[in-house]
Amino acid sequence: MEISEYQEEHAGEVIELWFKCRLVVPSNNPLRDIERKVEVDRNLFLVGIINGKIVATVMGGYEGHRGWINYLAVDPEHRNNGYGRLIMREVEKRIQAKGCPKINLQIRESNEAVIKFYKSLGYSDDSVIGLGKRLEEEEPYRT
Repeated sequence: MEISEYQEEHAGEVIELWFKCRLVVPSNNPLRDIERKVEVDRNLFLVGIINGKIVATVMGGYEGHRGWINYLAVDPEHRNNGYGRLIMREVEKRIQAKGCPKINLQIRESNEAVIKFYKSLGYSDDSVIGLGKRLEEEEPYRT
């Protein structure tokens, strides 16, 4: 798998992958999420490509205190081949190069397979509660 930085021409394929992986929820417009990300630390938005097709994504961030991981996706047809591990290793390296001492991420408690995956990468439960507040309502995404 070749890992490269996201480019605008990837948008449709990335969004399709996110829907396939059930990462898109009604309160998030994936196109707006992409538009916001490319304005901040664009080099932390990575895609994994095999034979010209996007099979993995990850959106990393660093705000000066903690790093963050969002939209890690691996096409179900390509799982269990180490692609999630590879793309995570690359985004972690890039976040660390910015001076980040720790990465956080949020996972739904019911997503046991993903929790197991992240634990296999060395992540652990910080025993915190994730809270969120939407500051703007988004238009639903329409294909």
